[in-house]
Amino acid sequence: MNYLLDKLTDEVKKAFSDCGFPEELGTVTVSNRPDLCEFQCNGAMACAKREKKNPFDIAAAVSEKLKESSVFSSVEVVKPGFLNLNVSDALLISSLSEMEKEDDAGVSSNVPKKKIMVDYGGPNVAKPLHIGHLRSAIIGESIKRMGRFLGNEVTGDIHLGDWGLQMGLIIAELKERNKEFPDSISELEEIYPSASEKSKQDEAFKEKAMDETYKLQHGDEGNLSVWKRIMELSVADLKKNYERLNVEFDLWKGESDADPYIAPMVQKMKDEGFAVMSQGALVIDVSEEKDSKEVPPCMLLKSDGASLYTTTDLATLVERVKDYAPDQVIYVVDKRQQLHFTQVFRAAKKTGIVPSETELDFLGFGTMNGKDGKPFKTREGGVMRLETLLDDVSAEMYKKMKENEGISLSDDDIRDTSKSIALSAIKYGDLSNQASKDYIFDIDKFTSFEGNTGPYILYTMVRIKSILRKYEEQYGVKDFSAYKLRRAESSAEKALMLTLSAFGGMIISAFKELAPHRVCAYIYSLSNEFNRFYHETRILTESDEEKRKGWIALLRFTLKIFSHCIDLLGMKEVERM
Repeated sequence: MNYLLDKLTDEVKKAFSDCGFPEELGTVTVSNRPDLCEFQCNGAMACAKREKKNPFDIAAAVSEKLKESSVFSSVEVVKPGFLNLNVSDALLISSLSEMEKEDDAGVSSNVPKKKIMVDYGGPNVAKPLHIGHLRSAIIGESIKRMGRFLGNEVTGDIHLGDWGLQMGLIIAELKERNKEFPDSISELEEIYPSASEKSKQDEAFKEKAMDETYKLQHGDEGNLSVWKRIMELSVADLKKNYERLNVEFDLWKGESDADPYIAPMVQKMKDEGFAVMSQGALVIDVSEEKDSKEVPPCMLLKSDGASLYTTTDLATLVERVKDYAPDQVIYVVDKRQQLHFTQVFRAAKKTGIVPSETELDFLGFGTMNGKDGKPFKTREGGVMRLETLLDDVSAEMYKKMKENEGISLSDDDIRDTSKSIALSAIKYGDLSNQASKDYIFDIDKFTSFEGNTGPYILYTMVRIKSILRKYEEQYGVKDFSAYKLRRAESSAEKALMLTLSAFGGMIISAFKELAPHRVCAYIYSLSNEFNRFYHETRILTESDEEKRKGWIALLRFTLKIFSHCIDLLGMKEVERM
């Protein structure tokens, strides 16, 4: 289907062409002055430079053509040459009705499909998840969901850190304790920090841990069996915590999966002359003439022959191309890793690890800070565990719900509901910020039922559900299939309809820009427009049956778009609040 904006643009382009002007100048955009008009076209300004004519005269000529069109309810020329446009009710209702028929509001039918991999999560095994893992998980999950919504084949990979020195440290510590395997995740979480601290104080222990790492990575059966036990315990715990975040991975692969590809990849790079020795290390020159700052060589192997993150990331790309042949790979990682991924991407393209047409995208995110502007910490000054953050926010939401005297839920239902609202508070509080920017985590602000927050969005949905339930009870209606959208009765109703019509274009641009914050901005605008319409309209007590049915159809479609949006953000719906 064509989205409303596309239809308007097609009409204005035709008018430009009919007037003898370049049709590409007829692009229509949403008005930046909604008090004056709904849409606008500024093409006459650019056309004036090309044609050496007065822009007002050009806009006036195009306007005359558009007045013959049934697409617009009004067309106005404003100096120096702007076209102010309002869409006709017929076209608006027709476009919304087309969207309403499709499960995905007709979005995916217009978008080319790709095979995409999203690399997000990235925790080290044998360690508990902490708030530093939050952003990668929820931003990556949203990107994955948006890609799938548009009809792409999207695979999410957690890319575990499971093959480095931390494994050697744990194995060495277990041997010092005369233990064959760790018994539980809690024991494992005690062993790692203990071993890590010991390695900083005891050089002999550090050497032993490095030796155990070497043996593991070279196939020692005993160390491999310990590694498998560590993986079993860690992955089970990680899955439990990611489930609480409503985050799912299709692949639970790690650095260990890339290890078999390293040796043949390095040899191939040597044979083809890409990898050369420099100061004892094996490197690939990835500098380019266009660089304004120096981009250091990509190091493949250290002087002692050990591999690095660049090595495993390149080998992982070898594996991904071989097994999945993606058109695009998106990495959701701390923005401080940008130079690393610049080196990896350039090396991958230069050496032919990935085809030239494969897109490699780095989505770097900022830090989550406390109210003091510094990285978020516990009251004791440590790094907060992720499950502790979830528990704290859930407790705050439970407290607020219990304080609401008008609530009619049981205590168990309040507890369950408060968990879903807490998740919305955390996710929306994060995702509503542009990913690359640092932000302040403010529990009081994020758990508020007012303003640009997750709870406010869910409360608006609950309001719609409540109206629909009351309508069913009051009028005894179960089947709404005959209820159709009607011409707007007020400016608030039309504003809501126009916001709904923008859904498809918003999702396409949000995914193209890898920008979940655009979904948040849209759903907040939709909430405000709905609530304005709700406060101005007597929906349930309207005596005109056809008006009432039209409004119910509008509410049902609005709820459908809300549901799509919160699912794209990885939030969960609630029925009552």
